Amino acid sequence: MISQKMLALGQSRSCIRELFEYGMKQVAVVGRENVFDFSIGNPSIPSPGAVNEAFLNIVGTEDSLDVHGYTSAAGYPGVRKAVADDLNARFNAHLRPENLFFTCGAAPALIAVVRALAVKGAEIVGVAPFFAEYRPYVESNGVKFVVTPPDTERFQIRLDEMADLINEHTQAVLINSPNNPSGIVYTKETLEKLAALLMEKSRQVGHPIYIIADEPYRELVYDGAEVSWVPNLYPNTVVCYSYSKSLSLPGERIGYVCVPDSAADSDLLFAAVAGAARVLGHVCPPSLQQRVVARCAAERPDLAAYDKNRRALYDALTSFGYDCPKANGAFYMFVKAPGGSSKAFSDRAKEKNVLVVPGDDFGCPEYFRLCTCVSYDTIQRSLPLFKELIKTYR
Repeated sequence: MISQKMLALGQSRSCIRELFEYGMKQVAVVGRENVFDFSIGNPSIPSPGAVNEAFLNIVGTEDSLDVHGYTSAAGYPGVRKAVADDLNARFNAHLRPENLFFTCGAAPALIAVVRALAVKGAEIVGVAPFFAEYRPYVESNGVKFVVTPPDTERFQIRLDEMADLINEHTQAVLINSPNNPSGIVYTKETLEKLAALLMEKSRQVGHPIYIIADEPYRELVYDGAEVSWVPNLYPNTVVCYSYSKSLSLPGERIGYVCVPDSAADSDLLFAAVAGAARVLGHVCPPSLQQRVVARCAAERPDLAAYDKNRRALYDALTSFGYDCPKANGAFYMFVKAPGGSSKAFSDRAKEKNVLVVPGDDFGCPEYFRLCTCVSYDTIQRSLPLFKELIKTYR
């Protein structure tokens, strides 16, 4: 009477969530100041002031029935226009409001796109390291998830290896830049080469191969890194986005799917995304959150605190002897585990109440992820423990 596939997913919880919940239990035992939780990517900077002002103003001045009522499934025309206008101004994206389908965050957006492409025998190619939830998002919808091995030198994309994985069953390549878990931004050169590869492969297999660009960290970049608007480089691109990170609204669940006119069969693909969202229980995106986004589409986060954390942690860990790329996006660091096993290192760190996520579920079992969206004080007080941990491997 119970789906074994769903039971397995429910019983084998995300390693990130397991660590996060362990940390909350430890707080009750040893005190919050003695738990150094780098497990979960929960924004630690406040929403821009205009966001909170918009919430208060909307609730305080607009008609309650309108504010909390149903909207069209794709979202208010006004919010779709505001976001399209912002993207056009920033990226020369050539979008119409009708290219945007609003969702309850990036996860439902991704699942709707995967489901829209889930024809018989379908495959989607990912790039390690990848967000751990990609695998259940893809495989639970009957699509095979094929993984390109990681480039552990630059954390870009190993295009030669990817080329060998693409065949007539390939529906899309799923990319994430700035990347979770590495914190690396894919360069324009990498994306141009990926575009050239997919154009050639689409010609060979006789059907378009899409890029699904998962971009919840688009605005979180440092050191002058540039996040390209991928549809300008490869027309057959679908963009999934969330305001969870850029506006520090992870609990409010608001994002969108963007299907540009340039994408092959764009009208049909958009309709399939809407159909997939429908069977997933989507009625409409949250009305109040849409109204806030419409007012705050041009707001950007103040990244000073994230940048300070990123620099402090990178400088200290590398001085201790840890090996990791210098992240230029998001709020993560991906560190090579002393001893070679991130699971063993994570378990050893856990004994000191330092919570780091092993890279097994990210497709890189020899690396562990640190979330740098914590307080600066937490980072400073954790550094002696990281120093002690690496010494145990010498």
